[in-house]
Order: sequence, then structure tokens, then C-alpha cells
Amino acid sequence: MTELFISAFVTLFVVIDPPGCAPIYASLTTGASAAQRRAMAIRAVAIATAILLVFALWGKQLLGLLGIALDSFRIAGGIMLFIIAMDMVFEKRTQRREDRAHKIAETPEVEDVSVFPMAMPMIAGPGSIATVMLLMSRAEGLGERLIVMGAVLSTLALMLASLLAAGPLMALLGTKIEAVITRLLGVLLAALAAQFVIDGLNASF
Repeated sequence: MTELFISAFVTLFVVIDPPGCAPIYASLTTGASAAQRRAMAIRAVAIATAILLVFALWGKQLLGLLGIALDSFRIAGGIMLFIIAMDMVFEKRTQRREDRAHKIAETPEVEDVSVFPMAMPMIAGPGSIATVMLLMSRAEGLGERLIVMGAVLSTLALMLASLLAAGPLMALLGTKIEAVITRLLGVLLAALAAQFVIDGLNASF
């Protein structure tokens, strides 16, 4: 159970990337007060939690309605995660997030960034949704499913802490250290993504 929790937690931490979202959130909420930033952070994580829990609990049934085999989803999800990992290693993912943040910041009528772009797609994006579904599909029995759910909630709790401490965190880490951490996490995610594809292929053939 401990190994399952650590594996699920590391996978989710790499995909959701709380340290990577912190600087984006800090830039999006530059003109907001401390109370407004805190409220938006809590709201963003709450909405993302609801989205991920829905897919964790009923994602398999949704695949069944669409006629998609679980092994096919494992392979497709693994490929998607590998692409995300490549973007992290070469810092393309960070650049896309920054571009999205600039577009939102340049739109004067947008004040609340908790729903878009923070909750969706930065936190509960395609990669994190696919990862949650993949982890739940590999869990056997109620106990393992609860462990995975605990890993999801733990990762989102760290995300909330990162958003609340976004300003001080960026001042502490700096851009160079953040880039190093992002690349290391990308390499780890690439290995985990390859394992998802291997599991899907083994089950199929």
C-alpha cells in the first residue's frame, strides 16, 4: 500500500506540477489583494478536485459508453504523458503556460482566474485526467482505490499550498532552480509514461 501511494503520488505530482503552476498563478493575480488571491486559489483547487474525482470514480464507465477498451486508454494515456514529459524537459510546457497567462492577463474583463485557466486546464487538464483514470484502472479492490484517491487529494493539497505561497515561493526558488526541477520531473514522467504503454501492450497481446 505504501509503494502504491508513493507511485501514485509521484506520478500525479509530476503531471499536475504544483511548483510549475505557482509562478503562473502569481503572474495572473498580480493586481489582486491577498484575500482575493487566497479565495481564487481555494476555488481553483476545489473545482479541479471535483473534476478529477468525477473522472476517477466514473471515468471507466464513460469509456464503456464510448466503446473504448481500458487497455487502449492506457496506451493513449501513456503516449499523452510522454508528450507532456518531452515538453517539460525542453521547457515547452512552461512556455505555453506563460503564453496562456499573458493572454488572460491582457483581457481586462477577466478578473477571476480560478475556473479558467487555473482549475481547467492548468490543474485538471487532459494529462491529469488521463493519469487519474490510468491509476484507478490499475488499482484492485476498494483499499487500493482509496490509496489512489488519497494520493490525488494529497497532491491537490500541495497545489493549494503552492498557490497560496506563490509569491514567496518564486522569490525563494528563482527561475533557474525551477527550470532544473521541471526538467528532472520531466525525465521521471517519461519513464512512468513508458510503463503505462508497456502495461497496455502487455494486456492487449
